[in-house]
Formats: sequence, structure tokens, C-alpha cells
Amino acid sequence: MKFYEIIIQPTSGFGTALKGDTIFGHFCWQAGYDSELLNGGIEKQINLYFEKPFAVFSSAMPVIEKDSNHYVFRRPHLPLSMLFKGGKDKKERLKITKENKKRIWMINPKGLYLNISSVNFIDDEELCHELSGSFTEVSEEFMAVLSQPHNTINRLTGTTGTGMFAPYTRENYYFPIGSKLVLFVLIDTDATDIERIVKGLKRMGVWGFGRDASIGMGRFAVCSYEELKFPDDENASGCYTLAPSVPDSDLFKKTYYNPFVRFGKHGDRLANGKNPFKNPIIMADEAAVFIPKDQSFFKKQYIGKALTHVSKTMPETVVQGYTPYLPIILEQ
Repeated sequence: MKFYEIIIQPTSGFGTALKGDTIFGHFCWQAGYDSELLNGGIEKQINLYFEKPFAVFSSAMPVIEKDSNHYVFRRPHLPLSMLFKGGKDKKERLKITKENKKRIWMINPKGLYLNISSVNFIDDEELCHELSGSFTEVSEEFMAVLSQPHNTINRLTGTTGTGMFAPYTRENYYFPIGSKLVLFVLIDTDATDIERIVKGLKRMGVWGFGRDASIGMGRFAVCSYEELKFPDDENASGCYTLAPSVPDSDLFKKTYYNPFVRFGKHGDRLANGKNPFKNPIIMADEAAVFIPKDQSFFKKQYIGKALTHVSKTMPETVVQGYTPYLPIILEQ
């Protein structure tokens, strides 16, 4: 499979986070309407997906565009004691731990080659400072979560009320104006190519991604794309994941992750059907670290499995339980 980066720029807020499994689902709807996006069409590729995925998408992450791109990754879901040095006494350790918990990002000077001993851990404010050259306004928070009020007017009373007319709020995600994100994608060239993947993404950006797309949310522009060399490090001790996944536990001797529950919902024409909801799925969120039992595992470019039996409305529905990963070197 070929490994690519795709740079996008948000142009609105988002009701749904740009995670790999939801990006995959949106692309499948695009392929369902445009058979040219996948060789043989979506049905053929979905039948092959359990053994040979046509594409594996990462979640969106910040990128610092300078002489060469500096990727900003989430801090690995490892115990803090494996990432930071402790203090001399209990009071100092508690103070250091409190400060380190805020450092949820890491900038890797070596691009895609992750080594815990050389990465720079930063907090949200420091990240905004690093990215400030791209912003058109001052920001102290890279991804702000704001509540958006909604209501439905009862035409008989001319006001809101109770039940279906009760006001409610939803949380939306907003990025600083001018900021850019990077998506990584693995592509099976027997099934499609980067130009067709980008074509589908551009349509998503125009029509809107995720919840509340019909009222202007989820817009983005595709800025550029480039093929990358998939990182291969013989000294790697673990796999750092780039999207939510469902790994095969038999292949790993140690796993470090934060659980993520996906309460999925169908999109497009099924969103307003009798039962638009999918069965909940427990996944390992991105930034998980899996340590394989055998070094030969690193020859494979992705981990995880495809998921099915998640929908009664459309039984053939599959969910991307795969994720691209980066080899990571952990301190002994």
C-alpha cells in the first residue's frame, strides 16, 4: 500500500470530530454515489475489505508548515512515568505531574520517526504559539469546544415549549482561522489512487462533514497531498496508532490506550430513517501504543480489523477498525 499525507484547512466549525473511522464512512457514501472512485465499485471493495482494505484513514492532526512539515501528534496514552522524569520528593512529583498532564501534544523533529527521548511535549497554549504564524487571529486554544443552542418553534404557540419543542444545546469544535490539519492515508493501488481519494475528500469539504452539515458545519478545503515513505525502523519497540482501532490482542504483549466508545449513526439518506443508529463499538482511541510479540509484525503497514454486524438498517455496513501506525521507540 502507498502512504500519503493530505493537508486540509477547516473553513467552519465541526459537529463531528475528524476521526479516521468517520472519514472512512463518509468516503464510502461518496463511492456509493460515484462508482468511479473505486475499481469495481463500493460493493466489490467492501467484500474484500475484511482481508484487503482499499484505504485506511488516520484522524486529522495539526501540522506546522515550515521548510518541511512538522507533525503534531497527541501524546501517547502511556503512563506519565514512562514519558517524564519524576521529582525528588512527593510534593515536587505532584507538581510536575500536574504540569505534565497539560502537555497533551508532542512535536517530533524527525517527522514520522517517533522516539520518545527526542520528542517535545507541549500544552495547548504552546501549540498555538508554534502555529501562530498561520493564524489570522490570536488564539490560546487549538480546538475550542463551544455549546451551540438549538430550538424548534411550535407554530401553534409561536414559542418553544416542552418535549420536541424544548431548547437544547450541542457541542461543536472550532479551530483557529488559518490553521491546517494533516490526514494520513494508506491506499491499495489495485482499488483506487490518491487522485480519487482527494476527489472524494474535496466533495466532503464542500457539502460538509458529520453532524449539522446541512446548516453549514464540517466545511474544509483540501490544500495539497504528497506521497511519503512509510517509516520503517528496525529499533522500534511499539506501534503508535493514528486513528481509533480494534486491534487483535493476540498479536501484542502489551497495550496502552484510552477506550473510545463510538455511538455511530448512519449518514446520507439513512440519517432520517426509522433506525439511523448503529450498535455502540468500543475502540482504542488514536495515540494508543501496542507492543507486538514479534518484530516481524512491523512489516505490515496497518493494524486492527474490519467490523460488521453494527447495523440492523443496513446489515452490510462495515466500520473501519483499522488504523495506520507509526513505529515508536520507547525508553527501556
